[in-house]
Formats: sequence, structure tokens, C-alpha cells
Amino acid sequence: MKPLMTAAIFGLLAAPAFAEGDPAKGEKGFNKCKSCHMVVSDAGDVIVKGGKTGPNLWGLAGRQAGTVEGFNYGDDLVAAGEAGLVWDEEKFIAFAADPKKFLQAETGNAKAKSKMSFRLKKGGEDIYAFLASHSPAPAEEAPAEEAAAAEGAEAATE
Repeated sequence: MKPLMTAAIFGLLAAPAFAEGDPAKGEKGFNKCKSCHMVVSDAGDVIVKGGKTGPNLWGLAGRQAGTVEGFNYGDDLVAAGEAGLVWDEEKFIAFAADPKKFLQAETGNAKAKSKMSFRLKKGGEDIYAFLASHSPAPAEEAPAEEAAAAEGAEAATE
């Protein structure tokens, strides 16, 4: 009985780590962000009209950090992106909570800094869910996978 109870307790403790945000709450929470950021699709559809001090957050989910064309990012965020930083919920929440501390940890540079001075104390998971819901669909990988499978089939028959 003890192993079952232990597993149940650990399962309950781990549940928040798998929780996803609420896009509707995130849309409301984004009001804190829109003084600096906008959300405008690649086609020019305005989801949230906002400021231009920060980059357009359309397509943030799954995007390499520091790569919105035409935006002048800080050197440390660009370096983090070039080193492999890709925005996911966990990274977004940590960055929004304390951008400077996040970049210092990501880059290993105690002097790293961010141009973003705002700190989001709560609701990051909801804002991320809102942004993820207003992002382009992931590129389909099926054609590449089908081509590789076809090449493998041809090699097997030769």
C-alpha cells in the first residue's frame, strides 16, 4: 500500500509541472505586455495592437530567441539564441519573471543583461498559452519523412 500512496503523492506534486496555461486568461494578462509588444501575424493580421519597443511576439512558441527580423535585440539574448535557446513555456516564464537573471543563467555570463526591464510576477503560463494559440502551425515534416522512407525502400529492393 505504501508504494501506491507514495506514487500518488508524487503524481500530485508533479501535476503542476505539466499544467498548461489558459489562453483566455493570457489574452487579458497580455495587457501588461502590449505597451511594448504587439502580436501581428506574418500575413499582417493584427491580433494585439501594441508597442514597438519590444519585438513582435507572433510565432514566439518554438522560435529561436533573438531572431525576429528587423528587431534590434541585446547582444546577450542573441548569443543565447545562437547557443540554442528556443522559446518554450518553461523558458518564457523564467525569462518574463526576471530577464537579467535568466540570461545570466542561460549564457553563463554573470554580466549578461536584457533590454527588457519589466518583470512578470505571475500569469506567465497563461500569456505563453495565449501566444502559442496565435502562432503559425508547425511546419509539416511529413514530406521529408516520406522521402526518406521512399529512399530506404528503394535501397532495400536493389
